[in-house]
Amino acid sequence: MKKTTLLFVLLGLLSACTKNLSKLNVDPKNPAVVPSYTLFTTGEREMSQTIITPDINYNIFRLIEQQWTETTYVNESEYDIQDRTIPDDIFSALYVSTLNNFEKAKTFMATDVPDAGTRTNEVAITDLCEVYSFYYLVTTFGNIPYSQAFNTTNPFPKFDDAATVYQDLLKRIDTDIAALNPANGTFASAVDQIYGGDVTHWLEFANVLKIKMGMTVSASTSLASVGKAAVASVFAPNAKGGIFASNADNALQTYYTTPPSTNPIWVQLIQSGRHDFAATSFFMTLLGSQNSATPGDPRTPYYFGQNNTGVYLGAANATVFNPAKYSLPSGPLLTPGSIGSLTNPDFPGDILDYSELEFNLAEAAALGGYGVPGIASDYYNQAVAASIAYWTGVPDALTTPSIATYLAAHPYVNITSIAQQSYLALYNRGWDAWTLTRKFKYPTLAVPASAYSAFPVRFTYPVIDQNTNPINYKAAATAIGGDAVTTELVFFK
Repeated sequence: MKKTTLLFVLLGLLSACTKNLSKLNVDPKNPAVVPSYTLFTTGEREMSQTIITPDINYNIFRLIEQQWTETTYVNESEYDIQDRTIPDDIFSALYVSTLNNFEKAKTFMATDVPDAGTRTNEVAITDLCEVYSFYYLVTTFGNIPYSQAFNTTNPFPKFDDAATVYQDLLKRIDTDIAALNPANGTFASAVDQIYGGDVTHWLEFANVLKIKMGMTVSASTSLASVGKAAVASVFAPNAKGGIFASNADNALQTYYTTPPSTNPIWVQLIQSGRHDFAATSFFMTLLGSQNSATPGDPRTPYYFGQNNTGVYLGAANATVFNPAKYSLPSGPLLTPGSIGSLTNPDFPGDILDYSELEFNLAEAAALGGYGVPGIASDYYNQAVAASIAYWTGVPDALTTPSIATYLAAHPYVNITSIAQQSYLALYNRGWDAWTLTRKFKYPTLAVPASAYSAFPVRFTYPVIDQNTNPINYKAAATAIGGDAVTTELVFFK
């Protein structure tokens, strides 16, 4: 009897041990199955943060474009890119934190979104966010992992041809537009932190993104025709969905007044308690506000604060100085109708807007052959008006005094006018300003005396890829003409 009892006890212990051992294979912090909507919200937030943040570990484009300069440590203003492993951090932010979440969200939607119409809309919106994210990767690096990027059985993906990737992204936009249906359900408003689940707005976003991508390659000898076809398709008689009609349509990431859902600009500039950035004298001069208590450009008080003597003053680029003597990225508190100060924790994150659209249409009309109705000057005037209205809160009308006065002093003349005003309007959107400079070759930005390189027209590939995926890395570097910051990409030559 005792032997039998002992046997049952031993069997019970063995059974218990087996169960406990199996639990060791379960990671409670990384569940195998999660709701698709949480993955989408996370991906959307990470996508926006990557484009918006001034974190010098990956988004240094405000510094490259000399909208800002650094006050103490000037490495990034001097184009220290690879030594700081900035390319690695961009890859991590967009591939791992952003695109990987979107890919998993689409996978789980197949099982946790039972309504077919809702599922179709959610997959299309998620895919549009993927296209948007890939746009920044391919225009920053050139050839990138794409077709094999999320194949878990292949840890060493090939780098696809940049032009081929770009054209496939445009095809994906068309597929997403065809799939979107405002009559069907979609994400709950709390899940989609950009448009609150408004499918009509996402249709507009898709068309505006297509125009943006079409005009990005307007100067490319090999892709300009692709760009023309993309833009023209938006204005074709049978085109689906509209485009942005005002600032009310802007794609803005929602932020809140309390951490952790605050604007990353506030995190870097205010919560940190540091004063690492200030206006450059170059940018402040373009605003017509350098060394003046009265702002020239009406957006100046919304771009920067005054210094300790009450004037707007930009500093020499890539030099060490006392931040109190110069204008810091800041602005007034929220005023009626304005977008508010970029140093507010709930300042919305702008990832695609009406002003940029109108500048793109102005360029398309000026160049011709894009199927865009109207004339360049009208689009130009509306683009400038939209930017001023967005920041200052004045009515978006050409008769508004501050807008009329500004346009009288800065009328449309030619493509250069578009480049100049686009550059000013893209303040706080340094990544897009960098693309503008690479395309228009405007503005001419002086290279710092102690720069690590010439002006960077692309970023080098991540060090981790060079070390762990050397065969595909070397093939990609050879294909684009060398893994250097001076290698011009197909989109801009």
